[in-house]
Amino acid sequence: MTDRIIVVLDNQPAPAAWGNAKVSFQGNTARIHLGEGDLYRQVQAAARQITAQGIQSVTLQGEEWDPVLQWRFACGFGTAKVPGEIEWASHDDQLEPQRDAQLWLKDLTNATPEALSPEVLADEVAERLSGLAPDHITSRRIVGDALLAAGWVGVHGVGRGSERPPVLLELDYNPTGQHDAPVSVALVGKGITFDSGGYSIKPSAGMVAMKCDMGGAATVAAALKLAIRRGLDKRVKLYLCCAENLISGHAYKLGDILHYKNGTSVEIVNTDAEGRLVLADGLIAANESGAERIIDAATLTGAAAVALGDDYNALFSLDDEAAEDALDAAAEVDEGLWRLPLEPFHADKCPSPFADTANSRAVKGGGTGGASNAAGFLSRFAGTPPKGWLHFDLAGSYADSDNGQHATGATGMGMLTIANLLLKA
Repeated sequence: MTDRIIVVLDNQPAPAAWGNAKVSFQGNTARIHLGEGDLYRQVQAAARQITAQGIQSVTLQGEEWDPVLQWRFACGFGTAKVPGEIEWASHDDQLEPQRDAQLWLKDLTNATPEALSPEVLADEVAERLSGLAPDHITSRRIVGDALLAAGWVGVHGVGRGSERPPVLLELDYNPTGQHDAPVSVALVGKGITFDSGGYSIKPSAGMVAMKCDMGGAATVAAALKLAIRRGLDKRVKLYLCCAENLISGHAYKLGDILHYKNGTSVEIVNTDAEGRLVLADGLIAANESGAERIIDAATLTGAAAVALGDDYNALFSLDDEAAEDALDAAAEVDEGLWRLPLEPFHADKCPSPFADTANSRAVKGGGTGGASNAAGFLSRFAGTPPKGWLHFDLAGSYADSDNGQHATGATGMGMLTIANLLLKA
């Protein structure tokens, strides 16, 4: 085989010598043999098989490659170490920006916890996005004890146990030229660059992949990057809540009570339910911006993954119209998204005798309904923006091992949906 392999789609079975193989090779050409059923999953699975042959560079060839099929191939191609090179069959202007944003998202999420501290994450996002539109972007960071002085008790509380300080990044993309332009969308991302669980410490096996706990921050940042490259003409604010959840003499403890800027008091009954604590600050800040719609994204609960596996992200909203917008946006870009229950009563599912609410339940895994209960907690801080609040629990954003559709590591699922929502705002 040559260094670069041509990949074509074929509606016929593989030659008899290949048996029931879904991919066959002849010279420098690989053929993906399509059968009945979901063609997109077949193509993505075939990309994994081609990758397994050590192939790192491909040319997609033929009129059969529509943009979604090409994208699904890209989602399955390559590894965390070697993402691979793809020459598109068509639609380069659409697919290349998507691929660029996806690879950035993956690089951020797959980076080691040592390399990606909270400050490094905030700086990388600010620098990369500012480089796209330097005349339209401003940003500021609130770092360390300055967070406490500013009232951002969630980010500060979770991150104070680390020697590397927590950060709240606020980035303002305003292409309108008007300093008082309304904020169309506020994006909030969970940026826990490593999650030990704190004093509610995780077992070692459960900690191995916890560099991915900043996947929400990477997802909303990459979505904004893609939307900007596609001509986003509305004002968007981005809030990244960045911290390391570690154990030390300075770390927050079970029984502590945090008093948030919106007047809500929260008892800590599980230091491993930290994501919702930092997102609460981001949601308060998003409301202060007056945003018409608020979108947050987080690798928030194992319960969402138990419910949906790794083929869907979970969606929560108290606004049916906003939820329909999100589901439509996901369908248009062929990303798995499933709405799970959220009602006003979920805000009261984590009661505390000492505060307005606890941050979880003091039982293993937070008890039943954990994903909805976490969303209910966030609803205390989400406000009622005119176009609704959308919470993405990113069950499908990271693969602990090669699963036949994705390589081990970040998948990028959710980025296209959120970028689509931004462009439709």
